[in-house]
Order: sequence, then C-alpha cells, then structure tokens
Amino acid sequence: MRFLLTAEQREFARTLDGMLGASGTPAVVRAWAAGEQKPGRELWARIAAAGVFALAVPERHGGMGLLPVELALSFVELGRHAVPGPLAETVASAAFLARLGEDATDEAWLPRIATGDAVVSLCAGVPYAVDADAADAVLLVQGDTVRRADSHGPVQPSLDPARRLSRPLGGTVLAEGPAVTEAAAHAVDVARLATAAQSLGLGRALLAATVSHVRQRTQFQVAIGSFQAVKHRLADTLIGLDFAQPLVYAAALAVAAGAPSAGREVAAAKVAAGEAGYAAARTALQLHGALGYTEELDLSLWIRKARPLRDAWGTPAECRARVLTG
Repeated sequence: MRFLLTAEQREFARTLDGMLGASGTPAVVRAWAAGEQKPGRELWARIAAAGVFALAVPERHGGMGLLPVELALSFVELGRHAVPGPLAETVASAAFLARLGEDATDEAWLPRIATGDAVVSLCAGVPYAVDADAADAVLLVQGDTVRRADSHGPVQPSLDPARRLSRPLGGTVLAEGPAVTEAAAHAVDVARLATAAQSLGLGRALLAATVSHVRQRTQFQVAIGSFQAVKHRLADTLIGLDFAQPLVYAAALAVAAGAPSAGREVAAAKVAAGEAGYAAARTALQLHGALGYTEELDLSLWIRKARPLRDAWGTPAECRARVLTG
C-alpha cells in the first residue's frame, strides 16, 4: 500500500497551513468559547473557500466527492491550528446525508455545507450535540431514526471551553429505517477519521511548541532540553505521533476504497492518534511547568482540546472493542 502523499496533496496542506497560521486562531478560539460566533464563522468561510468541506460532499451537490485522504490532510491542519467549531460533525453530516440518499431527507443542506454557508452538527449515539448553539441544523440519530432538532438545552461546561455541548431537543423526523442505521455507521467512520487527524495535528503542534520551550528555558545555566529525562519524554511523544500517522492515512485509504476492514482501520487510527495527541498534551503541560496551567498562555487552548478529541466519536475503549470484534 502506498502511503506517500502526492505533490498536489502536500501543496494543499501547506496552503491550508499558511492560511490558518495567518488567521489568529487563538483569538478566534477564545471568542468561540465565549459564545461570540462571528470570528469563527468568518474563519469557517475561509476554510470552506479552500475546499475543505467540499471534500465530504458528492460532486452532484457541488462538492468534490468523498476524498478521505485529502479530508484527513485537512483535519491534520485544522487540529494543528486548534480551529474551533463542529468540524468533524459537519463533514460527518455531509457523509450521512450523501449516503442516506436524496429521496430520504432534505438534500438542500449538502451544497450549503460544501460552500460553508451551513454549519450542521451530527449527534449520533451520544446525549450531547457539539456547538448546537452555533449550528444551522442539528441532526439527531437515535436508532434507525433521524430527526432535525427543534432546539437545544443550555450549554454545558466542557474541558475544552470552545467545545460547547448541549442536549438537542424535540425534532421533526426526516427519515427512518435500516438506511438510517447504515448511513449513520458510515458517518461515524468519517467523523472518527476526521477526529483522529485532528488529534494528530494537535499533537504535532504541542510537540513543536514544547521543543521550542525546552530549548529556551534554563535550569542550572543550561537549557532543560539537554536533560536526558526531558529528551526521553519528547522522544516518546514523537514516536507515538509517528506511529499514529500511517494508521490515519491507511484508514483514509481504506475508507476511500470502501474496504470491508475500513471501520476497524478507522477505529485503530482513532485510538493511536487520540492517545498520541493526549500524550503530547501531558508532555507539554509537564515540560512547560507552571506556565502550562495558565489560561493566558495560548498553548492552553491546544492542551485542553486533547482529551475531548481523544474521546469524541468513540473512546479508546470503544474503538479498541471495534477493532477486536471485527
């Protein structure tokens, strides 16, 4: 199996990285956490203009078709820059609606998702929807039924302040039956792939920031990065991320091919990337010392995302069970 990215794919990732790097995401994250959605929606529009959401929308609805490898590349960069909002939930919604079929539910959402005009949060198998207060629609999947929620409850506290959780309430039935169950399973795989890629990008950013810090911070007149214990901690973090990366791209290739093993491969990638990203956050917290605990430090925005991303769309235990049950 070929894991090397093409020149076009690498250039796409570099372009997205440059755009997000110039967008001042820490300020956007803080505004989103406070309930101020305008900066986040403006960034959302720029991400859509780069073609990210179109990667999950069929061509007949104005997208590029489901391109899992490019989608994974995009979400690595979104994670690297800690972009807020229901990113995985929106691409999962697109995958769900596309798989369900145009005769089953309101397909008008797909072109709007592709262009960034619509933020759609998919809630499947969990009690809380992500960023329901900012979404144009919340799709609630319960068993073999999908509803569009009428409203949502109050926003609940979250470890990641920019991950705003609330219970979807009420709703009009859009479709029901086995097709809903099958489409939801496909959407969960897409969401897990996107979240795994986010965790990978987040971990890379945390590791880079920590390496930079230990080169500058000194004890006993030498940089703490020269201490063997620090080197070992950073090396372990790097190994975890490097081991997770091929699993993420292998899972993307399996989804692209429609392989029977795709669900297991996505679950394996989710475990590896989620754990590696969380380990990077713990390393960053420890090696930054007291600075790592301060909300004023921008790095805290990255640190606080790691565990929620690790557990979103399937905890490590749930994903391991998926791998083992085949």
